[in-house]
Amino acid sequence: MKFTLSWLNQFISTAGLTAAQIADKLTMLGLEVDSVETLFAELEPITTARVTEVSKHPDADKLTVCCVDTGAEIIQVVCGAPNVRAGMLTAIAQPGVKLPDGTKIKKSKVRGVASAGMLCSARELGLSNDHGGLLELDGQLAAGLPLVDALGLRDTVIEVDLTPNRSDCASVRGIAREVGSFTGGTLKPLVPQVTPLTGKDVGYEVIIEAPDLCSRYSARKLTNVTIGPSPLWMQQRLNAVGMRPINNIVDITNYVMLESGQPLHAFDFTTLIGSKIIVRRPTAEETSLTTLDSSQRQLDPEMLLICDAERPVAVAGVMGGLATEITEATTSILLESACFNPVSIRRTARKLGIPSEASYRFERGVDPNLADSALERAVNLIVEYTGAQADPDGIDVYPGNKTPLRLNLRTERVCSLLGMSISREEVARYLQSIEFQVAALEDATLQVEVPSFRIDIEREIDLIEEVARLIGYNEIPTSQPFIRMDYPERDDQRVLRQEVARILTAQGFFEAINYSFVAEQHLTWCRLAEDDPRRRVTRLLNPLSEEQEIMRSMLLPGLLENVRRNINFQRSDIRLFETGKIFLQHQADTLPEEHMHLCAVISGHRYPDAESLYYSEQEADFFDIKGAVANLFQVLRVTGTNGGSLFGDAQLHVQPYCDSACAAVIRDGENMIGSLGAVHPEILKNFGIKQPVYFLEIDLQQLLILKKTPKQFAALPKYPSVKRDISLVVPDTLPAGDLLRAIQTQQQKYLESVEIFDVYRGKPIQAGHKSVALSVTYRSATDTLDDQSVDKVHDKIVNSLMAEFNARYREGYET
Repeated sequence: MKFTLSWLNQFISTAGLTAAQIADKLTMLGLEVDSVETLFAELEPITTARVTEVSKHPDADKLTVCCVDTGAEIIQVVCGAPNVRAGMLTAIAQPGVKLPDGTKIKKSKVRGVASAGMLCSARELGLSNDHGGLLELDGQLAAGLPLVDALGLRDTVIEVDLTPNRSDCASVRGIAREVGSFTGGTLKPLVPQVTPLTGKDVGYEVIIEAPDLCSRYSARKLTNVTIGPSPLWMQQRLNAVGMRPINNIVDITNYVMLESGQPLHAFDFTTLIGSKIIVRRPTAEETSLTTLDSSQRQLDPEMLLICDAERPVAVAGVMGGLATEITEATTSILLESACFNPVSIRRTARKLGIPSEASYRFERGVDPNLADSALERAVNLIVEYTGAQADPDGIDVYPGNKTPLRLNLRTERVCSLLGMSISREEVARYLQSIEFQVAALEDATLQVEVPSFRIDIEREIDLIEEVARLIGYNEIPTSQPFIRMDYPERDDQRVLRQEVARILTAQGFFEAINYSFVAEQHLTWCRLAEDDPRRRVTRLLNPLSEEQEIMRSMLLPGLLENVRRNINFQRSDIRLFETGKIFLQHQADTLPEEHMHLCAVISGHRYPDAESLYYSEQEADFFDIKGAVANLFQVLRVTGTNGGSLFGDAQLHVQPYCDSACAAVIRDGENMIGSLGAVHPEILKNFGIKQPVYFLEIDLQQLLILKKTPKQFAALPKYPSVKRDISLVVPDTLPAGDLLRAIQTQQQKYLESVEIFDVYRGKPIQAGHKSVALSVTYRSATDTLDDQSVDKVHDKIVNSLMAEFNARYREGYET
């Protein structure tokens, strides 16, 4: 946001303050000043000069020899301008001066006649494109004055880098309001009074069909308009802030926008079919619109349009249409002052790729109560500088009129948070200095009415922040923190996240950190049902883009995007994990539930970056991701309630984005902890991935409550172990892990460990069955085991398995 000091002084007095001091104070108020630049510094050496005598050049018909009074001496200058005459006051660049275009003036002879300088035109001085002759100044001025003083050009432009929440400062008057907080001056109104708009007998109509996207629309008609250049002072101010002057109507709408923060638009009234303005979304047949830059813009159903009785005539808040453009033939205009939905304007501007000064302000939020006063200001300027006549009435449609927000502010709370003593009266005075309405309540409490232009103020803490910045952050006392010397309480969940990260990185995984803001289409890509709890998401009020419009309800989509990006960069062997929060919005009027989850993915080769001479190029599969989980549980020393396995058959718990043929769950009894498996091919296609991906999801809060085996010392065994194998044929539907759990829960004497080393399906095993081979290790802590002791225990285990699971021996494995 750029403004000049002279423009600022139109609304607030800055007497006694330099530009540097104002810039410093604004920065300390939270409005960071990017630059302070003196305007027309290159014209400082240019002075006024009076032509006292002219005569024809003896050797050139189009040149004139002039005697010029510079205020210090009389010099001779050769001039070719057609309007030079004796007595006129103009600008002179004397020898040694460098013009804005880089030309350096020096003494010379022109066709044999000496010339000690150059009389200048407005174009040569960079003041305009007019080159009809010398710049002619007010003859009452004295010769020898600096030109910047003679023309009133001495000014300073300040540029402020606004944060997105301070839309109220995207105007000169908004900056003036902030300046008034430290100068104590009174902010001048935009206009002395506003004409009430009743909409009676105006000869046109305004209809808002999309009140959710347009909270207010005001319009005034002006006739007998004469299109021409805007006044010089207005052109200079627009040029100073980087805006190109076009004509008086366009310049006035831009000028008022910069002055007030309210974007305006003017339509050629004679081109509006049916004398109607309809604010609506496009119909199915309306697919494009030619804008003022003569470009054909593609429309979508969610954009907001300004239409007449038959067609779109503008993209609301972004750019007008070519069909209703103000031209030199325009004599009557309809002036628009409206307030549009910030999210809608942001999306439209991004999709069409036409950011503008108007959309910049609408995207951040425009004060709806400003529309009528800004319209009045623009109408007054148009009447004054175009000779137009304004209709005495207009239309003001305001479906979004809201009751002002009122907040209670506790003085005690202000003092506590700022660490300083401040009275209720002082707090009130600070807030009133920036146009907050304040009323005193009992118990040292203030009731504060938030002005409509401060859309960023929502809670008491926001008001306290306002008080802090108005006091000055440098004025808030500093103190050393009080730190207890005892051991701080550990956050078990934080410790778990650190341990999980350490374990997975030791297995070759890399940690990913993704945004919590994601695209809603990810949920559709993952085939989540409409009633899935993860569909109830928290939406952002002002998302940066459509790809960051909701708070994530699962981590997997972010990692799949990481996988796709890595593959696109020819890194196809991928092991990634992320620990982070997901957000589930169970009720619309409450904060979302936050759950800490772990998600990991594996894709590509089993041994990434390994030399194929020593490692076969095997592809990773389901057992790689399962092995990673098993290793994680082993290092964390977590087990099921009865010390059993945490892995289970997915059955009815297959995730919609998981391939049902390759899926498992992690649970402790009925308590679901997570899931793992292969990502379904359809989901991979949605994310643009062409190779298998295996995933793991764990709720870390559920993992934290699992039983943890304590560490204990065990001496190396003194006596040898005995191993026996069991091969049983069991129904194919029986999870092999159930055999392990059955053996472990028996807690038989001498049993040290048991593990599965083979699962076989096929001939000669009958259909619907499988062979599961287990290796059982026995050991005594006090003696060497003999076969008889081992056989007795082993037979008990085998018989119990056969009885419980309807199992039978597989021939050749009765050992």
